[in-house]
Amino acid sequence: MIWEDIDIHAKEWVKEAGDRIRLSFEKTLNIETKSNPNDLVTNIDKEIEQFFIHKIRSVYPDHKIMGEEGFGDELKSLDGVVWLIDPIDGTMNFIHQQRNFAISIGVYENGVGQIGLIYDVVHNELYHAIRGKGAYLNENPLPLLKETSVKESIIALNATWVMENHRIDHNLMIPLVRDARGTRSYGTAALEMVFVATGRVDAYLSMRLSPWDFAAGAVIIEELGGIVTNLEGEKLNFLSKGSLFTAKPGLHQQILRDYLKKEQ
Repeated sequence: MIWEDIDIHAKEWVKEAGDRIRLSFEKTLNIETKSNPNDLVTNIDKEIEQFFIHKIRSVYPDHKIMGEEGFGDELKSLDGVVWLIDPIDGTMNFIHQQRNFAISIGVYENGVGQIGLIYDVVHNELYHAIRGKGAYLNENPLPLLKETSVKESIIALNATWVMENHRIDHNLMIPLVRDARGTRSYGTAALEMVFVATGRVDAYLSMRLSPWDFAAGAVIIEELGGIVTNLEGEKLNFLSKGSLFTAKPGLHQQILRDYLKKEQ
């Protein structure tokens, strides 16, 4: 498998998809809801996913595709080469702000991340990595992540998880929020993961994400020495929804030991 060739194609398609999304800013969106009133999807989400599927199938007909909008394959395993695609991660931001959203693509082989691409369309920033070859922002290499502590950290965390909810004991989150230097929430898992990769934030926690939300970011962060697990410190499951916890080295272990261990 020549991953560099796949990477070249993927980057071309991501940039072309970004152009299509930018052109859509002047158009009227058709907005639908999915699982709940805040789970939104637009005609652009669907068109962009179908665009990627057409491109992938035309060049790599034996590759499988898992896409957020459901136009790909129904997968029971990650055998072979699988593309995990989120055409617009942060659809609510896309609708309300026309910024703070991204295209996210992870390419996996037998369950192992080989390529990660996250494209911040509005800022024309492409975060990318090939397994074993480092991670980049556009053409600039990103430095390895350095260890830090909770008291020196900015934690990306949705405020919902510090309120009473049915996914996690919110009392576990309160000490973490209290002890951290600060918290942020951007409404897009893909960008919050690259913010960890670039050191703009030091950790990111979410209680329920889908594989296409974190597939690309996991490749990028792990190339830089960051740690990506679920909230129990276990490997991610790329076939089902689950929690996500990613952080700089040292910080990941500290949060898991001193805060999240109480959930065990």
